[in-house]
Amino acid sequence: MNILLTGGLGFIGSAVVRRLIATTGHVVVNVDKETYAASHAALDTARGHARHIHVKADICDAEAMAATLAQWQPEVVMHLAAESHVDRSIDGPAEFIRTNVVGTQVLLEAARAYWSALPAPAKGRFRFHHISTDEVFGSLETLDAKPFDEHTPYDPRSPYSASKAASDHLVRAWHHTYGFPSFVSNTTNNYGPWQFPEKLIPLVSLNALEGKPLPVYGDGANIRDWIHVEDHAEALCLAALGAGQPGGTYCIGPRQERSNLEVVKAICAVLDRLRPDPAGPRERLITFVKDRPGHDFRYAMDPSGAEKLLGWTARYDFESGLEHTLRWYLDHEAWWAPIRAATYAGQRLGQAG
Repeated sequence: MNILLTGGLGFIGSAVVRRLIATTGHVVVNVDKETYAASHAALDTARGHARHIHVKADICDAEAMAATLAQWQPEVVMHLAAESHVDRSIDGPAEFIRTNVVGTQVLLEAARAYWSALPAPAKGRFRFHHISTDEVFGSLETLDAKPFDEHTPYDPRSPYSASKAASDHLVRAWHHTYGFPSFVSNTTNNYGPWQFPEKLIPLVSLNALEGKPLPVYGDGANIRDWIHVEDHAEALCLAALGAGQPGGTYCIGPRQERSNLEVVKAICAVLDRLRPDPAGPRERLITFVKDRPGHDFRYAMDPSGAEKLLGWTARYDFESGLEHTLRWYLDHEAWWAPIRAATYAGQRLGQAG
């Protein structure tokens, strides 16, 4: 089987590529525009593999998408390509609308035209899996509010989440209007190896290793549900390769809620144990900074539906997953140090408003 996957040089996409190459015999056609957060190194052993094909292309390019589908004849499309950082969406929403909304529409139309021309058996097997976020559901305003599930109404609060909500709606509209065999999965905050160091866990971890301030928005009380990227990749592969059904929605999560301040303190504790700082415990570096505009209080996901339908549960608890991640960053300075030096040094984003 050929699988066309968009965004396979990104953090989550590369984890899916690695898993597909390691655990299946399928060919993975990896379409990626190669923006600032793309990393060929993140493909690890999949890079250069005979069953991994890299196509440098923009999902907004209709001709390129049609040509790639025609050439490689996939049975499955996994759509992960997206702009994904809330802070960057606050500073520059236009690129999020272009990639996440327009790009999804272009890809859907190219895939629909390709699917429509398939012979009946292949047409029945084809699936389009759109990967999204829990942020489309808005903000849970209390600690005891019911977690999001497949029936939660959409209420996006940031340019990023609004753009992802729009793309989710497009995917469902193509299914209901055209009978296109598409489905959606939504997930919680991902963390793990190869994450570009603008997100909370790698940013704080690398700052802590370098003795720099550890920025915490507001009072640090905002809560997220944290899933290790390898757990997420496993669930996505199960959904895409048979368990996911047209018109379905799958809320993928680990039940691992933590406040931002708890996450930062946990990072400090693990690094203090693995690589002590002669200057003292790293919690001394925690610095409370002005909150992000429109900062949602809490995200949490009820994954029971997806667990049952996909036959999946998260393997990592937060403590073991975090230590696994931090050990990886300690061992891979050769990857992240050049990024910190030349691409993104940890500067504050998302202060507009």
